[in-house]
Amino acid sequence: MKKRIILFALSFFFISTQFLVAQMGNMMHQKATVKRAIAVITPTKGNSVHGVVTFEEVDKGIHIVANITGLTQGKHGFHIHEFGDINSEDGGSAGGHFNPTGMPHSMPMSENRHAGDMGNIEADEKGNAHLDYIDPVMKLNGKYSIIGHAVIVHAKEDDFKTQPTGNAGARVGYGVIGIAK
Repeated sequence: MKKRIILFALSFFFISTQFLVAQMGNMMHQKATVKRAIAVITPTKGNSVHGVVTFEEVDKGIHIVANITGLTQGKHGFHIHEFGDINSEDGGSAGGHFNPTGMPHSMPMSENRHAGDMGNIEADEKGNAHLDYIDPVMKLNGKYSIIGHAVIVHAKEDDFKTQPTGNAGARVGYGVIGIAK
């Protein structure tokens, strides 16, 4: 009788374990692929920058649409930074540019560039800026995903030459990239 109980318990444990392993495998296989992401831009201390940046996976890359207000007229460096930490008043906690492959800083359409290089966003006389393009390098999935990183709007124009920042100056706005519906 004792042997039957032990055999039954072992059989139950084996079947339960196999069921759980199969279910975990199904869950991993069914894991949804991120198709859209969003960053809500808020101002760093002493600034009035606000906006929304959306990222959507399309055939040729990531379609980026940004609408930013509260800027001074002209071009402003626009980058994804390595950390989604926007706890510091000056945006410094977001770290440097997102550059998982160790490339030099460059223009958004350059073959060899930081994954976070989005170039410049240009504000009109009212301080409003709009950007709309398809980025061939950025990813929403995998080990080079931009999810959880920060979008930074800079005070000055990115010169595309100065390493590793483009000499774009202070951070005037920031937001964390999250998964969107």
